[in-house]
This record gives sequence, C-alpha cells and structure tokens, in this order.
Amino acid sequence: MKISLSRSSILRTVVIVVILGAIPGAIRRLIQTGNLYLFTEGFFEDIVARLSGPGRLRFVVQPMVAIFLGARDGAKDARAAIPTFLWTLAFDEQHRLKMLAQAFSSAGDLIAIAILLDLISQFLIFREIRPGAALLVGPVLIGMPYAVARTFGNLISRYRRDYPRI
Repeated sequence: MKISLSRSSILRTVVIVVILGAIPGAIRRLIQTGNLYLFTEGFFEDIVARLSGPGRLRFVVQPMVAIFLGARDGAKDARAAIPTFLWTLAFDEQHRLKMLAQAFSSAGDLIAIAILLDLISQFLIFREIRPGAALLVGPVLIGMPYAVARTFGNLISRYRRDYPRI
C-alpha cells in the first residue's frame, strides 16, 4: 500500500501535531493560574511583543500574500458572476459554505503557515506555547486581509472589465 502525502497535508499535519503537543502545557497553565489567557490584558500585551520580536516580518508578508490570493480569487469570482465574498458570507446562506470551503482551499496552506509561525514566535519570545492564541492570531492575520481583498478584487474586476454586476 503506497501512501502519497502532499506538502499541504504534511504542513497541516505538522501544525496539528505541534498544537496537540502544546495542549497539555496550556491545560496545566490554566489549572495553575485559572487564567484562560485569550482576550486578557496579557494576551494583548503579547500581541504587541510579537510585533517587535522574532518573526515580526510575518505581520507584513503574510497579509500581503493573503491580499494577493484574495484579489486573485475575487477576480475569478467576477468572471464567474459570483457575488462578492463578504456579501455572500453575510447574506447568502445557500452559497456560504461553498464559498468558505473554496476560500480555505485557496488560503489553507497560508493559514497553516501563519499558525505554525505564530507557535514558533511564541516559543522564541515567551519560551512557552499558547495554542489558543496561535489558532486565533494566525487565521485572523490571513483571513481578514483575504476576505477584504477578495471582495474588492471582485468589485474592481467587475468595474474594470465590465463583467456582470450583481
């Protein structure tokens, strides 16, 4: 039996293994301190520390790549006469899941890289890993720029190329 693994599946597996490995330490910290950490003062202070510590360039590069992917997918949506991404997510229940699946397919590796880089930077800066924070910060760092760029990519493509307006 031959098992074929793509780079994407290996990357996603590494992220899952690292997060699963960090969960016992996070649970131990939660029990010892009673502090969930997410959305606390320490969480926001650590976000600021990540902006100046190792890996700070990712706060520029990853959103730029997400913007590129979003604009590309928005132009594809315009050619296919699909409504804008944010509009579909907010108001079109029929196509919402399909649109989210396509977005994850397009930006899934970038999200996995964002999570992995956040885990690494946490370890380098704080000497501990907080998996909940990585699962929140990584996808937000990619998801928000991607969604906005995909929406505007669709609108701009429709305007410039006179695709059907929806």
